[in-house]
Amino acid sequence: MSDSSPQSLGGAARAKALSKEERSEIAKRAAMARWTADLPIADFEGTFRIGSVELAAAVLRDETRIITQATFLRALGRSRSPKAGTGVLSTVDELPFFLQAEVLKPFITNELIESTKPIFYRTRKGGKGVGYNAKSLKWVAETYLQFRDASLKENGKIPKRYEGMITAADTLIRALAEVGIVALVDEATGFQEVRQRHALQEILDAFLLKELAAWAKRFPDDFYKEIYRLRGWEWRGRRFNPPQAVAGYTNDFVYERLAPGIREELENRMPKGETGKKKGKLHQLLTEDIGHPALAQHLHAVITLMKASRNWGQFKLMLDTALPKRGSTLQLPFVEEE
Repeated sequence: MSDSSPQSLGGAARAKALSKEERSEIAKRAAMARWTADLPIADFEGTFRIGSVELAAAVLRDETRIITQATFLRALGRSRSPKAGTGVLSTVDELPFFLQAEVLKPFITNELIESTKPIFYRTRKGGKGVGYNAKSLKWVAETYLQFRDASLKENGKIPKRYEGMITAADTLIRALAEVGIVALVDEATGFQEVRQRHALQEILDAFLLKELAAWAKRFPDDFYKEIYRLRGWEWRGRRFNPPQAVAGYTNDFVYERLAPGIREELENRMPKGETGKKKGKLHQLLTEDIGHPALAQHLHAVITLMKASRNWGQFKLMLDTALPKRGSTLQLPFVEEE
């Protein structure tokens, strides 16, 4: 049931006394104020799919799970975007617009109101993010289905304007049930960790060849020239063997940041002679369609950071910020809010 406390009734009365323009301006000022606050930071970001809907998600430093506002709305069959400058769709009392319909009020609880307050945060790249608690997606969908059941019982039909949202909610609940049972089975059987390893192996297989390919120059001279410049070494050309440290820098700057687990897999797949010496260069194991283009793109980014750096310390700081090392954990691409 909806909240009937004196505070809530007073807030509703104040909201009704305001004009549409005044309510909009208050909501806009409140939202803008949020961006100047000390916002929580997302430590993890990624996308996942529920049925046919792809959702962008984040986990904040306090372990709050977030679904970004844009994909949250799409999952509910809503295509509306946040108003310019606010970054959020809500009323002055922070009730999101997808719960504002009068017909839904009998099914809205205090917990639902609290869980659907927009959460403002900073993305891993430092951008603006707006989302809702991930758990509330299921609760909002259930609210629409409760309204559907009540409408069918009372009138024998569903109001046409809500058909799309109710269909989306029903699809969402069915998909969540399917995902839930699969997750329970995977957790109970221990397949959850194996599934993650399988996903990682698929990435590695796409990047890497089974055998060594013909050697070709893959690292441009600028990569080494910039290392020499930043370290204060004299550059005499590629025909002279570089200091031993350069091999470590190559692993650090390139292979450990190219894809999750890629360097370890390259080392494991590299054929070795009787003395244990490698028979080729690591880049010879990269595939032509995925591995080599990814390497070229990564090297371009690293060289750009080098050229923009005045010294070694500045370069390492920018490198760790822009291209952090990849471990064995999958890091999926994240769609930022506009």
